Amino acid sequence: MITPIFRIFDIGKALAFYVDYLGFQMDWQHQFAENMPFYFQISKNKTVLHLSEHHGDASPGSAIRIKMEDVRGYHAYLSEKDYCFANPGIENTPWGTLELRLIDPFSNRIIFYEECE
Repeated sequence: MITPIFRIFDIGKALAFYVDYLGFQMDWQHQFAENMPFYFQISKNKTVLHLSEHHGDASPGSAIRIKMEDVRGYHAYLSEKDYCFANPGIENTPWGTLELRLIDPFSNRIIFYEECE
């Protein structure tokens, strides 16, 4: 299993985006000491991500693709949320996927996709 790491700069903004908006759950968090950066794991279904405030853990602006079922249903779920920093659409691509593209508050790109029949 591969676990991507995204660099973040603010745990509050990260939780608002990933947990409150996208519907991931917080699995665990680690901090070596008070006033030290956070490192934590979130998950949704079979997708697991690590989010890190540590300097040197990944670069802002990274991108991942997450295969899922029912992109349209997930889009409808997100459309019902009261999150003012994103209003993604869905796209049928020329390479045969249905995609929902988002950018987190730290410029990391997430593409949820399903293969079209």
